[in-house]
Parts: sequence; structure tokens; C-alpha cells
Amino acid sequence: MGKAKNPDPPNYKKYGVPLYGAAWAPSTIINDAPQPLDQKQEADEVSGEGSTPSPAAPTYLVFCGGGGEGRSGIPNALLLAEFDFASNSLSDMPVFKLGIGADLPYRMAVHPGGEGLICSLPKSCKWFQWDEIKTEEVHKQGLKLSEKVLTHLEDVGQQLALTFNNDGSMLAVGGEDGNLRVFKWPSMENVLSEAQAHATVKDFDFSPDGKFLVSLGSGGPGRVWDLTSSTAIASLPKENDEVFAFCRFSQTNVKNQVLYIAAVRDRGACIVTWNTTTWKKVGSKQIVRDSISAFSVSADGKLLSVGTIQGDIVIVNSASMQVQAVVRKAHLGIVTTMRFSQDSRALVSASMDSSARVTVIKEMKKNGFSLWIIIFIIIVAIAAYLMKTKGIVP
Repeated sequence: MGKAKNPDPPNYKKYGVPLYGAAWAPSTIINDAPQPLDQKQEADEVSGEGSTPSPAAPTYLVFCGGGGEGRSGIPNALLLAEFDFASNSLSDMPVFKLGIGADLPYRMAVHPGGEGLICSLPKSCKWFQWDEIKTEEVHKQGLKLSEKVLTHLEDVGQQLALTFNNDGSMLAVGGEDGNLRVFKWPSMENVLSEAQAHATVKDFDFSPDGKFLVSLGSGGPGRVWDLTSSTAIASLPKENDEVFAFCRFSQTNVKNQVLYIAAVRDRGACIVTWNTTTWKKVGSKQIVRDSISAFSVSADGKLLSVGTIQGDIVIVNSASMQVQAVVRKAHLGIVTTMRFSQDSRALVSASMDSSARVTVIKEMKKNGFSLWIIIFIIIVAIAAYLMKTKGIVP
């Protein structure tokens, strides 16, 4: 008889459609989320108030994906799932699903203030709002297509990158045609419009203070944009065998911020570190032998995460640039997206194989001992044993 297949862990679920985007719902949505009536009654009895959110308020995750155009039978949709930290489990099925018709939601950016989210469709971008779903038994969060039309993003073609800055006051959009646009939000007043920023805009990120945007294209160097003057102020050169894939800023402390670029080389994938004052390269570390397909940096700046085309997840300590954890075959297919939670406690990832996973971050140190101290103690013990067996010490 064949060997029985191990059951999937509770933090890994398949949701029926190829997934291209994943994000944590903002804390404002989580805290304001309507509760099941029995939980709300219990919270009211304990607190004496009806406005205090329940400690058991759900943690929502939002995903986008689908089968695209054609007759594959795979729908295009936005999905909401719940994650329970206490049991380390994802909901077996999406708790909400919004069909998008024939248009594939390929990229997604969630507004950090909880206003809603923007999706990139094949020809235009659409704005979606959070929506309360009410029944007799439960109130929960959902999504709906907004009446607000993003006129500046109608008939602009496929956009490959979308992101808000940290406070949600600016939106950046990058197209397959190489056009890079930055708008004030929600007024959509133009901040930057560069028709040929790159051959194709692949990725970008705002600096934590919102003063700069770094963009990457399908080839050539990265570019640094000053959003006050709306001009390019620096070029980030790559090595001959490098292809820049993803870029993320990180705030290392109150005064300093750093830029990370995930790059693919002939011998594997590495993370390149840049000084954000001189815009000079200050370090590079190979992380994996496979190509990188997703990249994220935790909000506290302590961790970096890499997803590979083989479905692996690698978590790196940013201070030492040492691998902290590896989840082999976290997904059966290519890792298409990943993002740390706002409190840096967990990492959500998704794949074209329709799977979603939440990886809870474990601390490197337990009871004051680190992994390196343990290794050092083992080495000393082995050396002492060898010296004693050879009569070097009594």
C-alpha cells in the first residue's frame, strides 16, 4: 500500500483560485469589525459598555486572484479569510468572496487607514470598499466595488505595481508600458508622472518618511525619485549578472532608514543593502540558490522574508543577514506574494497553486540563550572530550 499523505497543517489552506496578492486587513478594520452577537453580548456584560471590541475580534486577510479571461471555469475574485493566532489556523474556506467577472485582479494595495483597497485589472484600476455583511446570526466584514471611479487610472493598461505610502496620503502605480505615476490620495492630484521610467515597471516602494520612491524595471538600474521636486535624483547600478526583482525600505531606528533590493544572480538570489543618504551599495548577501519570486520586510525592520519559485519561504534576520527560519515547500507552486503583519508577528504568503499560508514568527532567543551560544557550547564540549581521550588533559 502507498504511504498515507500527511494532512495539511491548519495554517495552510487552498481557496480554489490562483492567488496573486495577499495582505492583512488594517487594524482599524479588525478593531471595528462587527462581532457575532453572542460574543458582543459577553463583551458588553464584562465591560459594561457596548463600544469595547472583543478580545476575540477576528484577524482578516484579503487575497486577490483567479483564472483570468477565457473559459477555464476558475473565477476571478477578492477573498477574505480569517486567521486565529491562538490555534495558528486559517479558516477552512474564505469567509467572504467577491466575484470580479472576466477581469483578473492581478495586483492589490490595501489603504493603511482602512478606507478600502485598489486592484489592478487588465485595463484599469478599481477601488473597493470594506462592507459590513449582516445576517440574523452574525455580522462580519466584506468588500464591495466602490462607486468612486479612478478616472486617472481608467484605460491605462495592465499595472504591475501598486502601493500606498505609510500614512496613506500617496498612491504609486507602475505599468507594463513603463509609465510611473504617483498621486496624492484621495484627491488624485498628480505628484509624479514619468512616461518611460523603465521599459516595464516591476516594483517600487516609498521611503518611511514619504520623501522618496525607489522603482525597479525589467532591466537596467533602479531609480530614486524625490517626491518633493518630482525628479529622479539617483541611479542604483546593478552588477553584470544581476536582475533587480524587488525593493523595500526599512526604518532601522528613529533617524536611519535602509533600502533592500532582492536581486537574482547566476549563482542564486541575494539581498543588496543601500545607504539612503548617499544611495551607495553597502552590502550584499546571498540568501538562496533559487530565484526569488516574492519579498517582504517586517514593520519593525528586524526581519526580511523571501519566497522562491520552488515554493520555499526563507526568513532572514536583518541585523546579521543570517537565515532565521526556512519553510521548505511552504507552497507546491511559485510563491507569488508575501507580507508581514502590522505587528511583525506573522507572515502571510500565497501561491498560484491556490494555497495561502500564515507563518507565525518565532523568536531566535529562548530563556536568554541564542542558537549561536548553543552551538559554541557543543563545540567546546567536543573539543574537551577529544583532548581528554588523547591525554592532553587529565
